[in-house]
Amino acid sequence: MATCRIAILIWLLRAARVWGHDTMPVPDYVFIQYHGQSSSSTLHDSLVKMWAAISAETGGRVTTTVHAENGKIGGGDPVALRMLIAGEIQFYTLMGGIIGTVVPVAEVQQLPFSFRSAAQAHKVMDGPIGRLIADEMVAKGMHLFPHGAFDNGMRQVASVARPITTPDDLAGMRIRVPPGQLIFDTFRALGAEPVIIPANQLYDGLSAGRVTAQENPLAVIEGFKLYDLLKFVSMTNHMWSGFNLMAHLPTWRRLPDDVRAVIERNVASHVRQQRLSQNALNSALRHDLVRRGLVFNDVEPGAFQARLGGVYSDWRRRLGTQCWSLLEAEVGTLG
Repeated sequence: MATCRIAILIWLLRAARVWGHDTMPVPDYVFIQYHGQSSSSTLHDSLVKMWAAISAETGGRVTTTVHAENGKIGGGDPVALRMLIAGEIQFYTLMGGIIGTVVPVAEVQQLPFSFRSAAQAHKVMDGPIGRLIADEMVAKGMHLFPHGAFDNGMRQVASVARPITTPDDLAGMRIRVPPGQLIFDTFRALGAEPVIIPANQLYDGLSAGRVTAQENPLAVIEGFKLYDLLKFVSMTNHMWSGFNLMAHLPTWRRLPDDVRAVIERNVASHVRQQRLSQNALNSALRHDLVRRGLVFNDVEPGAFQARLGGVYSDWRRRLGTQCWSLLEAEVGTLG
């Protein structure tokens, strides 16, 4: 379907030139960019601005349409990821845990309590770990942009029923998690009952009682209006997540060097700016959400980490010695 839309758009632009309406240049490259966040997110704003800058710098040779919430497709992120691999969309941003369903080493981004802050995670992903993930993606037909991890932020547990102060408070709690085995394993080890629901169905899942909690950065609570349903926000900072910008590899390789250079330069600059914007948003939202009636509490991580020995042991094996060593070189000993 996405491929058909591109073909139609190109035909219409060329037809306009034939019919004499040639005030706009006909692009050489017409792309579709998906992402899973709301249209009010800093990610959406940054991607729209980034592709507008790319279009301007290439003299209109590149035209890209950005679709929030993955264009509302059924199945959410996993389906959109398959579309990227198939070339039905050409650019996509996605968190590492979901990429890990195809490229297992990408799950390292969701290792619990490995990053003390979003800034530390950015440094790690811009370094050898990011390059390792990029190398592994090639075999699956994806190109990962260097310095291309847009920020989502540190993840916090928010619930309808009760605050989380110790791991025992998670016992039996049905909590929404995104696709990805590591995050599922983490909450199961903490005693919760993780339930996978696409981000744009999370509001309905909470409203219908399928889950009574979710875990996300504060910006997601704001972007999807989850403050209507949630009551307690526990600042667990249990993991970081970002939005890795990827391209369909055959499409990327077909682009001329000058176009690729423009795209890469704009990716890096807009990622830097979005990280600042997202950090400012997440920092300000605690105050704003308290005004909306949500109750916050801070959490000491030690007791939670103590429950995750089996998770660390299993994922040290699954991620491999190279990945684990590179991560520990940046963040210290884990598990």
